[in-house]
Amino acid sequence: MFAGYCHCADCQAWSAAPINAFSLWKSGSVRITKGEAELGTFNRTEHSYRKFCKRCGGHVMTEHPRMRLIDVYANLLKGYRHQPTLHANYASKMVSIQDGLPKYVDLPADLGGSGEMLPD
Repeated sequence: MFAGYCHCADCQAWSAAPINAFSLWKSGSVRITKGEAELGTFNRTEHSYRKFCKRCGGHVMTEHPRMRLIDVYANLLKGYRHQPTLHANYASKMVSIQDGLPKYVDLPADLGGSGEMLPD
């Protein structure tokens, strides 16, 4: 559905980085093929349920029930090439990026955000 970069404080804390790359998929199109019993869940808000491996602590995916989307960490998808199309939550950015992609204050309107944009 969407691929991009998130700059929100929650993603910054979870990823221990100023920017988190995301790939959003329709909830019904994501299927766990191995190790589901080993997944733990952490959520600070009802908007994001972060899944991690209880054995190694690795981040696996984040369920976003309000949007009916799941963010699967791109490095876990064999053959997937991350091609970002936007920056989300750019109002809380820690670093500026001039890459020509749209910079949303929060989220695009079709993802439940204001759709308001910031300059590159």
